[in-house]
Amino acid sequence: MMKRWKRFFKKRNMYFRVGVIILTFLAVTLVISKIAMPYDPNAMDPSSKFLKPSLSHIFGTDNYGRDIYCRVMDGFLDSFLIALGVIALGGIVGGIFGAVSGYLGGWFDECLMRLNDVLTSFPSILLALVMISLFGKGKYNVILSLGIAFIPSFARLIRGEVIKMRNAEYIRSAKLMGIKTPRILFVHIFPNLLATWMSGVAVGFNNAVLAESGLSFLGIGVTPPDASLGRMLSDAQGYMFRAPWYVFAPGIVLVLLILGFSFVSENMQEQEG
Repeated sequence: MMKRWKRFFKKRNMYFRVGVIILTFLAVTLVISKIAMPYDPNAMDPSSKFLKPSLSHIFGTDNYGRDIYCRVMDGFLDSFLIALGVIALGGIVGGIFGAVSGYLGGWFDECLMRLNDVLTSFPSILLALVMISLFGKGKYNVILSLGIAFIPSFARLIRGEVIKMRNAEYIRSAKLMGIKTPRILFVHIFPNLLATWMSGVAVGFNNAVLAESGLSFLGIGVTPPDASLGRMLSDAQGYMFRAPWYVFAPGIVLVLLILGFSFVSENMQEQEG
């Protein structure tokens, strides 16, 4: 297993390796911090406002006296899980719609793609804003809203691949053998779509993190006292000169997260191409 992983790692370019290292570092840091969290992320201490980074508070404290390191790690986990939920909803539902539409074709494909075009004409963040205005704030509503907004992109990605392979020799042979459509889709087609789908997931994860952070920054995503990297940046913008560490900590973690997934997804797209 280790030899296989080493061969896989060596075949990738330098950016992929850097991306994996960044994501591994963030994951290890998160696990360690959750096991040995020194402070409650939401615990306020008015006597400890705006303490500079030190051994007691390595990222300092915020305007409520809360430990920024603990809140950054908590916000990082929330942002990651929200993005994971968004991709799970948008990727799975969109993938199924796209595969069925591309395989069946005809009027069903035409109707579904026209609806897909209407949804795609709106930027995903704008569509999510409309959804949140209907469902309300909160992390679960953010997952639902962004997940729905991400369905069209996955549907179009998978549909295009299914159209390429629906007339392949092995698919026609399966039809002649009387194999039903669900089995052809899930057993014969879906396994061959995994690489394309994973490439879309890597790109989509980046977009989901940015979208969630943007919504939280605007105050319509994750609600207090829950932490979010975007929400922390929003809270810190009024204290940039008084407490620059307040902005730096969540900002650098968000940049590293986006950078790591960008490097990995770029390599996956090159391999797919």
